[in-house]
Amino acid sequence: MATTHTVKSFDDDLRQLRSYISQMGGLAEAQIMGAIEALASRNPEMAMRIVTGDRAIDHLEMEAERHIIQTIARRQPLADDLREVISALKIAALIERIGDYAKNIAKRATALAQVSPIQPVVIVPEMGKLVARMVKDVLDAYASRDAELARTVWSRDKHVDDFYASLFRALLTYMMENPQQITPSTHVLFIAKNLERIGDHATNIAEIVHFNVTGEYMEPDRPKGDETAFSVHGMESDED
Repeated sequence: MATTHTVKSFDDDLRQLRSYISQMGGLAEAQIMGAIEALASRNPEMAMRIVTGDRAIDHLEMEAERHIIQTIARRQPLADDLREVISALKIAALIERIGDYAKNIAKRATALAQVSPIQPVVIVPEMGKLVARMVKDVLDAYASRDAELARTVWSRDKHVDDFYASLFRALLTYMMENPQQITPSTHVLFIAKNLERIGDHATNIAEIVHFNVTGEYMEPDRPKGDETAFSVHGMESDED
């Protein structure tokens, strides 16, 4: 349950901070789904709108960071209040990175729209829906201070890893059977890796929410699925 502070303006500061996080989260979720839709529909114009739309998330992160710094300077929060403010700072940074991953997916979707469709790409939208739902649910957990919902999201990381491993194997087989399709298949593989990283970031947010609400850390080792993702030497998500 939220605490009511003697200084009402501090409550207003915290509400504004939560509003920034909520707005960022809503935009990030929309960016993920928009990037996947652009990929599935082979729509480069939609993909470019996703790329340019990332600026709105970046702007909100800067506003949230400025607000957090001002809040700390003015209120000098302690204990639970300080934990909430610092948690928001960390969550804002993670959401901004999720937006970057969605932008990277849209860039790859633009490239894929220029070549003939490849069969494994049809698997990607389901993985996109899974991670977008994780982002939505973990931000709902943040808004409602629901530690159990955060733990539920945290436990879904295994499903994302399994999805990525399955798609990875399908793409390897497809590339061996269709060597002329290695370039577009690589684009799809990077898209899948970006989605896997979004899932990781949603899980990180879940850990922060849980700590923010309970003051207790989750187990150090989250449940992991197939470890194919870790066997791909040098396979990292796109960098901006």
